[in-house]
Amino acid sequence: MIKNNFYVDNAQWLFAGALLTFSTAFGQTFFISLFASELRNYFNISHSMWGAIYAAGTLSAATVMLIVGGLADNYRARPLTLTIMGLFMLSSFMMATVSSIWLLPVIIFGLRFCGQGMLSHLAMVFAGRWFSKNRGRTIGIASLGLSISEAVMPYLFVFLTGILGWRGSWGVATVLIAFLAIPMSVLLSKERNPKSLGDGTKQKVTGMKGRHWKRVEVLKNWVFWLALPALLVQPIFSTTFFFQQVYFTEIKNWPLELYVALIPIYTITSLGGLLIGSLIIDRYRTPILLPIYLLPMAVGLIIGANADTLIGAGVCFMFLGLMQGLGATVSGAFWPEFYGTKHLGSVRSVAMSLMVFATALGPLGSGILIDQGFGLELQYTIMAGITLAACGAMLFVTIGTKKMF
Repeated sequence: MIKNNFYVDNAQWLFAGALLTFSTAFGQTFFISLFASELRNYFNISHSMWGAIYAAGTLSAATVMLIVGGLADNYRARPLTLTIMGLFMLSSFMMATVSSIWLLPVIIFGLRFCGQGMLSHLAMVFAGRWFSKNRGRTIGIASLGLSISEAVMPYLFVFLTGILGWRGSWGVATVLIAFLAIPMSVLLSKERNPKSLGDGTKQKVTGMKGRHWKRVEVLKNWVFWLALPALLVQPIFSTTFFFQQVYFTEIKNWPLELYVALIPIYTITSLGGLLIGSLIIDRYRTPILLPIYLLPMAVGLIIGANADTLIGAGVCFMFLGLMQGLGATVSGAFWPEFYGTKHLGSVRSVAMSLMVFATALGPLGSGILIDQGFGLELQYTIMAGITLAACGAMLFVTIGTKKMF
């Protein structure tokens, strides 16, 4: 009965998780990069300078994430989330009114810290803390919010920018953030207690070796250091891909409007990946997915590098979307399953901080390479090779931890 009514009985918390990840859109690279050309032209800066500004804001966000990420373990969901939403709204308003290039790194910091950083972090921490028995499905539904925003926001805001300009579009984003905070406040008014709801799980679920791992212990564990580079491949390369989407369409001579119209392909296959990943994790656990979930990214990058038409771009989006869906379930389930839930916020904040840090290096490095004459096609081919190496590293993790659960 509980199984059949899982989605109905837990609709409040499932929707809260999805709304959290949906709200991250305005701090994600796929959204901010839509305004790259306008910002570079307005401030008269090069690709590498824009990449450096973006990296500075993102690196600052990563540093602060490392310090405050553990707050999710000690504070209730509602006040913490609403505080972040308030800062998010302020950052968006500042982007709509910015006139000094010196403020741009500060604004990027605010958008990245609140959006890609804290709201994404809180969504996964809450999902891991509130659910254990059906964690795969929970993370899949939470990640669904981001998939929907990836499908809707680019096309919508390219259209709005054509009418309102880039400043007007950020003004609309500010209003949307404020509106999203209202249902979020209602949904998070009550936290889920797994034990009291009788879903067959304990409030605190252990990780490897039946233990709750503290942050300092995780940092000394070989699994962390072997899995971390592979877990970072997805956000680094995905961020770089979307960060350069405007320039990518320019060198391919594709209309941006038609290119972003293909993003729903990415969303649909991402949803498929979420469904497949969540079912596999709930039935077979996370380790079985680790060596294979990045393979579609390698295929997608190679196709994108060699695509001559928008049909090729659509196929590229298909494989990248599949990887995104699988990766969202893996990255959400990995930390509670391997290291337990008692210190989940503190442990995951390290990984989230490193992820945000890494996503700063991707666009920065890519921008520098472009200015030095290294084309995106070559960059994407190299990324595909690194992705395959990451799959090999994850195979060792799966084999090496087989007897630890």
